[in-house]
Amino acid sequence: MSMNISCPFCGDRPLEEFAYGEVYDIPESITDPDERNLDRAFFYNNTAGVQREAWFHSYGCRRWIYIQRDTITDRIVKHE
Repeated sequence: MSMNISCPFCGDRPLEEFAYGEVYDIPESITDPDERNLDRAFFYNNTAGVQREAWFHSYGCRRWIYIQRDTITDRIVKHE
């Protein structure tokens, strides 16, 4: 069974229509732009619990939507 994401523009859609992107804070102590981009591209927090995520609706409206998802239960807690 697949998880559905409620797109505010297209309605309830299957997970496979979206591309995932984690939204997280990079420490202010990292000032080198190349190092900051490296952190954005390859390092994930992998938080156990609720985290804010960005999903790109690549097979639909082609817009970014933001949700808060519980990574333990895989349930969407809040749509932003």
